[in-house]
Amino acid sequence: MRLVVVGAAGRMGQMLVKAIAANEGATLGAALERPGSPALGRDAGELAGVGALGVKIADDPLHALLDADGVIDFSTPAVTVEIAALAAQARIVHVIGTTGLSADDLQKLDAAARHATIVRSGNMSLGVNLLAGLVKKVAATLGADWDIEILEMHHRMKVDAPSGTALLLGEAAATGREVALSDVSVRERNGHTGARKAGDIGFATLRGGTVVGDHSVIFAGAGERLELVHRAEDRGIFAIGAVRAALWGHGKTPGMYSMADVLGL
Repeated sequence: MRLVVVGAAGRMGQMLVKAIAANEGATLGAALERPGSPALGRDAGELAGVGALGVKIADDPLHALLDADGVIDFSTPAVTVEIAALAAQARIVHVIGTTGLSADDLQKLDAAARHATIVRSGNMSLGVNLLAGLVKKVAATLGADWDIEILEMHHRMKVDAPSGTALLLGEAAATGREVALSDVSVRERNGHTGARKAGDIGFATLRGGTVVGDHSVIFAGAGERLELVHRAEDRGIFAIGAVRAALWGHGKTPGMYSMADVLGL
């Protein structure tokens, strides 16, 4: 499967190049970076530390996707929407790990999914998606008198909050309770907030250092507390999951899928 990596010179992009090079079912078809990037023209494999792959980093997504079977994209919302439109034209797999997408962005991705096979997740790791399944089950089992709080911490350079993974876990909890997350989500608390409203799903965000990603879902009841925790120690887990998602999506009917679909959850 010929795969294109968006943002190939970044930390995640280099991890993706490594994961593709290590997977017998995939090959790097093209590597993309923004116009003006100092990495343009460099061999993507050499930059990622896996040796020359004969694929030069370029800035023309239209040309890159012409002969591709799929594209893996951990970039920015604006770039992801652009790539989705091109993937729809090419009718290929588009794996999206981009976070911070707006409601308008998501509508555009849904439109692209009429022709492209899109696998989108706030987190591509096996552990996190298993955690989401557990959160959904626990939320469905425990009553609304159990408070749900989601705590996440990432490195100081992360630009969006709450993290895509935290929102993924929040959606799982809301689905378990058969409510819309938008109706019960509490993102900020400051000053005299009053008592906590029953049924709310709260989010707390920490930023600092080089933390890859820590997430805790806390179910707090009267006199007892249950915590479900995932800690990511290596970004490579996201790249491995993304390549797995691309291989899974090859040949699937166009539509919007998640890692839960990929993992059969």
